[in-house]
Amino acid sequence: MSNNDDQLKRELEIIDSVADKGALGKAKAYLKLSGPGWLQGAITLGGGSLAGALYLGTISGYKLMWLQPLAMICGIIMLSAIAYVTLSTGQRPFGAINRNLSPLLGWSWLIATVMANIVWCMPQFNLGRAAVQQNLLPSVGESNTSTFVICLILLLIAFVVNCSYENGSKGLKTFERILKSMVGIIVGCFILVVVTLSINGAIPWGQIFNGLIPNFSYLFNAAPAYEELINSSSAPDFWKSTIANGQRDIIIAAFGTAVGINMTFLLPYSMIRKSWGAKHRGLAIFDLSIGLFVPFVIATACVVIASASQFHSKTADILEEDGKPNAKVAGAYYKGLAKHPKLDLAKDAPKEQQEAAIDALPESDRRLGAMLVKRDNFALANSLSPLTGKPIAQIVHHHHPHVDQRLRLPGTLWETRKQDHVFHWLLRFWIGWVGRAIHLGKR
Repeated sequence: MSNNDDQLKRELEIIDSVADKGALGKAKAYLKLSGPGWLQGAITLGGGSLAGALYLGTISGYKLMWLQPLAMICGIIMLSAIAYVTLSTGQRPFGAINRNLSPLLGWSWLIATVMANIVWCMPQFNLGRAAVQQNLLPSVGESNTSTFVICLILLLIAFVVNCSYENGSKGLKTFERILKSMVGIIVGCFILVVVTLSINGAIPWGQIFNGLIPNFSYLFNAAPAYEELINSSSAPDFWKSTIANGQRDIIIAAFGTAVGINMTFLLPYSMIRKSWGAKHRGLAIFDLSIGLFVPFVIATACVVIASASQFHSKTADILEEDGKPNAKVAGAYYKGLAKHPKLDLAKDAPKEQQEAAIDALPESDRRLGAMLVKRDNFALANSLSPLTGKPIAQIVHHHHPHVDQRLRLPGTLWETRKQDHVFHWLLRFWIGWVGRAIHLGKR
């Protein structure tokens, strides 16, 4: 009997031994057997979710703390249904969809999954490069050579880690331990920031707990912190609509980024890879709850709390004493206020004339515009420094670089730096693995 068969037999014995036990008894046993859910957690703790959490805290404060947990609950219900069907039938979903529904649907699902992996995984090379060159080892410089070497090392590390997935039960265990460690480190860093802020008295826990109660009125109404400024502005209707639309966009984005299409493909195949069957259905739901829901909710909640405490309805990091924006955010500030209805300017008006007209707007309008400027991880790290100290603030900077302007949109990856042509080589390498993914889908 192979090691994989021995491992599966032990798992089934453990599951059978706790079948009649209560929730706590099952949880203790299931915790030792969990795995695929942590893979989903590692996937979803990416740029979309964390960038959304950062802006969520900025625009709505603590009022939408309920949003991302609810979005993830909906996602887990969908993933649980996929897992239940896969484990009950024992069939590979790609083949089952092609046979029972439509080959067009099956192949569209597979191609969309591959494309999603390419689009959202490739920026992580730029993320890693930036972390090494700008934070961890700035002495290496930012030349084409250092960029190539760093990305190649990252690629080799990722390749070795993923190869362990194919090396039997021991390799699979190693792979899962690495994933759990990575997710644990990310979540731990965010918890550390929130704990430190709490010790410094910067977090109103009462407001946070109230924000966990779902309130869908913020789909159509601005957060209360803006009310006084909106009423004293020159265009109250404009600001009410702008802020409500921004909150609504964030709500929709949160539901869209909680679970990606690549997760719907990887989950059933990761369970099949572990030889899970019908008896593992309860374990699968528990695994998704512990490996996906808990880390996601903790990490995103901590980002919302940190950003809300530093940025919501505040302008100190945007406006200088003379009422004008600082150089780093001037572009975003003026772009946002350029849509103000009280500005009577031609579309082709000179930049200096546009900025002068915006600077002449009432203070309430300018402050509201500053409050809505999207902050990035650098701004969050800098704002936390006085409260948490530079080392802890840099934890946010290192582990939350997904919202850097260079990474916010995948399309900008190729346009930002001269040395970024290195990523074209990596992209060609990545596409070479598409054939393997298709082969996996056929099996």
